Amino acid sequence: MNNDDIFDEAGAWDDAAFDDNEYRDAADAVYAQLLERVGEANPQPRLEPTRRVAELLGDPQTAYAIVHVTGTNGKTSTSRMIESLLRAHGLRTGMLTSPHLRRFNERIVIDGRPISNAALSDNWADIQPYLLMVDAELAANGEPPLTFFEALTVLAYASFADAPVDVAVIEVGMGGEWDSTNIADGAVAVFTPIALDHTDRLGSTLEEIARTKAGIIKPAARVVSALQDPEAITELRLRASQNEASVDVEGTAFAVESTTVAVGGQLITLRGLGGEYRDLFLPLYGDHQAQNAALAVAAVESFFGEGSRSLDADLVAEGLGQVTSPGRLQLVGTEPSVFVDAAHNPHGAGALASALTAYFDFDEVVCVIGILHGKDARGIVEALDPVVSRFVVTASSSDRAIDADELAATVVAVAGSDRVRVEPHLPTALDDARDDAAQSERGAVIVTGSVTLAGDVIDLAEQEQWKQS
Repeated sequence: MNNDDIFDEAGAWDDAAFDDNEYRDAADAVYAQLLERVGEANPQPRLEPTRRVAELLGDPQTAYAIVHVTGTNGKTSTSRMIESLLRAHGLRTGMLTSPHLRRFNERIVIDGRPISNAALSDNWADIQPYLLMVDAELAANGEPPLTFFEALTVLAYASFADAPVDVAVIEVGMGGEWDSTNIADGAVAVFTPIALDHTDRLGSTLEEIARTKAGIIKPAARVVSALQDPEAITELRLRASQNEASVDVEGTAFAVESTTVAVGGQLITLRGLGGEYRDLFLPLYGDHQAQNAALAVAAVESFFGEGSRSLDADLVAEGLGQVTSPGRLQLVGTEPSVFVDAAHNPHGAGALASALTAYFDFDEVVCVIGILHGKDARGIVEALDPVVSRFVVTASSSDRAIDADELAATVVAVAGSDRVRVEPHLPTALDDARDDAAQSERGAVIVTGSVTLAGDVIDLAEQEQWKQS
């Protein structure tokens, strides 16, 4: 099956492509059982319970090589690029990313395809007795049971061993040092840009956040990092030094040499750790995606080792050329253009605003916005405000969504009441935004603020007549 065949018309994973829908109910039951556990928004800062389950299962995370990815923004896109590049080089790959847009299967990817319903339910059946055993041990010690994300991590590691894969690209859930994925030892530790986010969990300063994220650096690992603020890179270098790990940083060791707007994305030239890769087509918008691509190429160069860092240019072109990143400035509707973007913090919103300016010529941008509790809502709105004509404030299906009226007060404080409309019902909010944008010759709608909102709109786009054809 061609990698493109697994995407539906809205650009998200197409469950029907696997021809195993007889197992769909069983796969849905796995997700339902995971949801009964403590949610992933409330991780436990611990590793021992996850390590204990993995130990009982024979440590599946040691059966393949690991590329570990952390940071604040760009983790999923960078992970997708690394996975695609490794697959283009002939390796069988696994990938764990979070959260999902539409189907839980999206989180566990094997050889470029989300895990099938059958494999998901079979692997869950294999690990569930051990999860319950550790739950009982935790309860006996007065500790909370395994969380959603701890159980998911074990499920992913076991699924990759069962496949089996040669290498797994693992996106950290939150932080790094105590994230449950950190029971595995990454041969390569990858750091996307680090910014303030999850400050209630990770710390209130860049130093604290970077220190937590640096916990994925293991002895003798190879570290590749995006350009970071001085406070963050100091923490990464310190942890690397303590572990005798090498460090390569964007801007000095590797870089984006050039990027040019192209139909459907951009043409980029990258300076890697071992060579230059010219005129590569990247089917994603935004300078930040070019930087993610440079980071991904450096990570793969590092993975293949010091003696063979220069990659085959044709394979790099193949790997980047087939990358998709659903929910990241993704076109889901036309007449007018409707994009979804999962930006959920000021840094991500700033990258989105820059991409809208640099890659498009819209004269009117209407933003449908919905944000979750615990996020810097004002910072997100301030980053978008310079490029947005009007805001339509709504709420996603998440139980963590900020009430539309409450969020509207924040948006009005930044943009003024004359540029803000409140519509709690998402389909109506989209209709209103599309009507507004259609009044202009080059109008567009951008839907942003949370991953959940992006997923909700992708579903609506598939159902409605304005979906992209």
